[in-house]
Amino acid sequence: MTDFALKVYDVLKTIPEGYALSYGRLAELAGKPGAARAVGNILHKNPWPKDVPCYKVVHSDGSLAPAFAFGGINRQRELLEDEGIPVINYKVDMKKYGY
Repeated sequence: MTDFALKVYDVLKTIPEGYALSYGRLAELAGKPGAARAVGNILHKNPWPKDVPCYKVVHSDGSLAPAFAFGGINRQRELLEDEGIPVINYKVDMKKYGY
């Protein structure tokens, strides 16, 4: 596992409850602006899905990840809503819930 992957997981664990963020924002916070695709690949291989909340990561427009690796798009929606983040038409209002 790369240092960047570990940093992505570490940063994601610090996002407060009730907030989502984009792949690009997570890449920035992990120290590699512009590495949104790399973040997506890293999250898809998350070895600690119970400890690292990948479900908080959405596209920049707030849309959910159709290929959410840990149960599909409906599971991602459920996890977000369980955390108090409304999902309408498979989108999160990033102005209100974006980190």
